[in-house]
Amino acid sequence: MRLSLPLLLLLGAWAIPGGLGDRAPLTATAPQLDDEEMYSAHMPAHLRCDACRAVAYQMWQNLAKAETKLRTPNSGGRRELSESVYTDVLDQSCSRNWQDYGVREVDQVKRLTGPGLSEGPEPSISVMVTGGPWPTRLSRTCLHYLGEFGEDQIYEAHQQGQGALESLLCGGPQGACSEKVSATREEL
Repeated sequence: MRLSLPLLLLLGAWAIPGGLGDRAPLTATAPQLDDEEMYSAHMPAHLRCDACRAVAYQMWQNLAKAETKLRTPNSGGRRELSESVYTDVLDQSCSRNWQDYGVREVDQVKRLTGPGLSEGPEPSISVMVTGGPWPTRLSRTCLHYLGEFGEDQIYEAHQQGQGALESLLCGGPQGACSEKVSATREEL
């Protein structure tokens, strides 16, 4: 009987003490979404802070990318975008494909996850539910912030740094990530 090398290595890992065969199996289940999380047209209240942070991250990334395109080797430092350019960039940020975002459950807490949202060590294994209502909800959340603060104020905050943009959109007494909102979220 002749076995290929990869198959021999696989069999060897299971037979060797301390190999892969001695480890506990990893298991993960998809988060159990309630009716609001599955069917509501709006972002559920307990995920609004994560959604706000995702929107702030995408706005900041897209504006920074547009500014990078303006730089030339002789231009020196940062160059400002014209009003028409940053307005277009922010509008495109809201209409972008939000498919990289979804919900996963970590330590029995459902969290929105995707680019710009990692906090602390990642779990060794988890299941993320993407697609469905999440891209539309994130796009609507983004448009809400554009309407609430306006492109000029958002771009001014962007120029102060990523933290300033996130503070503008998500902070403050009524912001999605404020202590008052977080306390209300925990009571639910």
